[in-house]
Amino acid sequence: MAPFALPGFDLGAFVAATLAEDLGTGLPGGGHDVTSESVIPADARFSGVMDSRDAIVVAGLPIAAAFFRQLDPAVEIELLAEEGQAIPADSDLMRLRGNARALLTAERSALNTVQHLSGIATMTRQYVDAMLGRAVLLDTRKTIPGLRNLEKYATRMGGAQNHRMGLWDAAMIKDNHVAVAGGVGEAVRRAKAAGVARIICEVDTLAQIEPALAAGASHLLLDNMSPAQLSEAVALVAGRVPCEASGGVRLDTIGAIAASGVNYVSVGRLTQSAPAADIGLDFTPL
Repeated sequence: MAPFALPGFDLGAFVAATLAEDLGTGLPGGGHDVTSESVIPADARFSGVMDSRDAIVVAGLPIAAAFFRQLDPAVEIELLAEEGQAIPADSDLMRLRGNARALLTAERSALNTVQHLSGIATMTRQYVDAMLGRAVLLDTRKTIPGLRNLEKYATRMGGAQNHRMGLWDAAMIKDNHVAVAGGVGEAVRRAKAAGVARIICEVDTLAQIEPALAAGASHLLLDNMSPAQLSEAVALVAGRVPCEASGGVRLDTIGAIAASGVNYVSVGRLTQSAPAADIGLDFTPL
């Protein structure tokens, strides 16, 4: 299995910190799994199967494997599904065999990660499917602090593209920036003068479109507009820059929004509100 790698994400540090949190490392009396150490013999071995009770889009299995390997470097792991694969309910995801204490100690951290990321990927795929290929789905920066790289990875597994990764890789001019700058055109002009290459400008009304474009916006975010307003905005822009619909998008409305002619639709709930997938892990003594 190829090593799991994401730009800006340290898998080893993530695994170590997550396990340390669960074990209470550094706290009085912490640093060990009280239950497993008191109940399971040190040399006991388990085999186990991770399975999904839900139909899901898979995300996070290589990370789960890293938790088990951290505590049992000799663990035998077989991944039974691929990242981004849609699988039916009652499908097996992973088989593993190793030290019983180590597997039990790593179990919750591994499951939490796969449940959370697969939940995001699954919801993302639902939104992608509902657009019928009419636009590209984008995620947002509405992520749990510390988990952005993983959550945005999960949206990619579901079929979305990443919006900007943070505050550093594009300017996004929103209403509060506009209020301070004194207008859409002036806010965009300042970003342009600062040498920013990628300038995304939020517009709340059709009247803001021309000033934003004239000042040099490279991407328009059409905020909280109805499908009819979006169609009108797309016609006014006439292909000069990409258009993105955003704000209040739901699964039952995204089809009509995508049909308006926008290039992108961004959805915060992909990372804000996706329910965890129902995934379990059953062990058998060897």
